[in-house]
Amino acid sequence: MRIVSLIPSATEILCLLGAGDRLVGRSHECDFPSSVAGVPVLTAQRTSYAPGGSAEVDREVRESLEAGEALYTLNAELLADLRPDLIITQDLCSVCSIDLNSVRSVVDRIGAETGVEPRLLSLNPKGVEDVLDDTLRVGEAIGEGERARAEVVKLRERLYRAQEHVNPYDEGPVVGFMEWTDPIFVAGHWTVQMIERAGGRHPLNETVAAKGSGAGAGMGQGQRLAGPSVRVPPEVFCAVKPEALIVCPCGLTLDEASLETERLALEDWWEALPAVKNGRVAIVDGNQMFNRPGPRLVDAFEWLVGWLQDRPGLIPERFPWQRGIG
Repeated sequence: MRIVSLIPSATEILCLLGAGDRLVGRSHECDFPSSVAGVPVLTAQRTSYAPGGSAEVDREVRESLEAGEALYTLNAELLADLRPDLIITQDLCSVCSIDLNSVRSVVDRIGAETGVEPRLLSLNPKGVEDVLDDTLRVGEAIGEGERARAEVVKLRERLYRAQEHVNPYDEGPVVGFMEWTDPIFVAGHWTVQMIERAGGRHPLNETVAAKGSGAGAGMGQGQRLAGPSVRVPPEVFCAVKPEALIVCPCGLTLDEASLETERLALEDWWEALPAVKNGRVAIVDGNQMFNRPGPRLVDAFEWLVGWLQDRPGLIPERFPWQRGIG
């Protein structure tokens, strides 16, 4: 089977299932594991991190969207030449990756030219359980269903093992989780689930139990979901008085996230945050962790529990984070 992955989370799932050697094309963001480095790249980003920082990136993105311009390019000719049997993409966020309609148009073209359309698999997880289910879906699509089920069992075991260190009766700290810094966007979807399961509270975008699922407690916690990332003004962010602060901008490296934190520290309101006063600020590589709904979300959850619950032994080795300015 010839597979093209246009999202990094799918690439990581494929490699987890031992199918990395079937990958014939990837997105520019697919950089883990390092073994995929030699696979042809099919996409490119129109915007990039610049000296102006997150504010400049946000401006460029908004201007492009308002003008109806795509944020990413897709090498349709190369994709057609690769003649994939399966293309994996997403339709959850047009800002994060190539949009589904662009991929569909190429699939239609391949079908018209060859008489055989590649199968299109779109992954759109909104919660942790969705990510595990996507692993199973990819496994079934590539004929590795049994391997996928075994890997999901291992991932679940790690999630449950980490969560055993959380006291469910403790109210826990208010966590401020920045998915973007200027303007401020707070966590959404699976990240909010992870914060709450790790013993924190996220009042600016809480999970809500799905209709008909009761409280969504205990083994039913997968029925509690949060919406997408939410933009909030600094005064609102400060008003919830976060006791723990995580700066984890989507798509930025650890060094870039550190630069953004330095910019935040220049704001008048920064020193008033309880998390800053108490030295409870963490900077995380958002390009690798939390923002990618793939297998390494489990690493991120282990780090989150370890950091919030003062259990450093849970934190995976070489997890890309550092203590922030406080």
